[in-house]
Amino acid sequence: MKFLDQAKVYIRSGDGGAGCVSFRREKYVEFGGPDGGDGGTGGDVIAECVDGLNTLIDYRYQQHFKAGTGTHGMGRNRTGADGADKILRVPVGTQIFAEDNETLLADLTEIGQSVVLARGGNGGFGNAHFKGPVNRAPRHANPGIEGRDAWLWLRLKLIADIGLLGLPNAGKSTLLASVSRARPKIADYPFTTLHPNLGVVGARGHEFVMADIPGLIAGASDGAGLGHRFLGHVERCAALLHLVDATQEDITGAYRTIRTELAAYSPELAARREIIALTKCDALDDDMHAAKKQELTNETGVEPVMISAVSGGNIEQLTDILLTCTGQIDAQTPDLASGQDDDTGGHAIQQSAGWHPLAKG
Repeated sequence: MKFLDQAKVYIRSGDGGAGCVSFRREKYVEFGGPDGGDGGTGGDVIAECVDGLNTLIDYRYQQHFKAGTGTHGMGRNRTGADGADKILRVPVGTQIFAEDNETLLADLTEIGQSVVLARGGNGGFGNAHFKGPVNRAPRHANPGIEGRDAWLWLRLKLIADIGLLGLPNAGKSTLLASVSRARPKIADYPFTTLHPNLGVVGARGHEFVMADIPGLIAGASDGAGLGHRFLGHVERCAALLHLVDATQEDITGAYRTIRTELAAYSPELAARREIIALTKCDALDDDMHAAKKQELTNETGVEPVMISAVSGGNIEQLTDILLTCTGQIDAQTPDLASGQDDDTGGHAIQQSAGWHPLAKG
């Protein structure tokens, strides 16, 4: 299934049914009178958050949605049937915007949540509604009220606990594949990830969701590359895992590039809790290993986690740190403290605003 995180749709609620003009005329019945029924109410257009969906791909092939029209009223005081509702089933994390793509109408974050996007028109009154002591034989009825229509934008923001950030080829997809059952595309060239991927990571009897988005590059805030478009998918994350490729020459420059683009996109997101990790450390000798670690520590003020997704080096310790960020285990847990390696040091966790460490291992 292809991934689609934004779609534009047209919706229209149902028109109300017209009222009926009718008179009771029966053989051997001395008194008749108006008996025209009211029209039925038009159907609503409803957005509902359902389980089992993680993309808006269905709305690429169908963009127009119209609810049912109310049935007209009939004689013998019969009210017309209401029109059928039209339900738009969307995945968890879907936001609904007005046509300007800026005015937020609804944010569906839990399964079962629903919102009425357009209410159907009311049915018209039949002539029986207008009878009275003055007008005993009304010969008019109301037409039904027209439904409402609108163009709307659906925008999906994946709900994950941990969001992966980094330059292209920083090892995000490799890490996701090594700690979860997700199978993102992995290759030795940039921009192998073209759309976000989700993976469920299990550790110490707990689970959390990790999101991988396309890599950011310099100038992403001005439209360069792919990742800036998908940064919205990590806005809901409890913490960000910032991966830096240890095999490149300028690791501090790579780190600053991501931080700059993050701040340009959203100061609030830039202030989110961050875990820093140096990847591909299995390709470094002991001297380079220590030098790279110290270089990034001097830049950020905290010690990075030194990991290798291919060999599995320090992956277990990294997942422990991520579990503390999601609040599923305590940072002071004895098993966690004793299981940490000198290279992980819970020093890797920091609060971006002010660059203060949140935990010390």
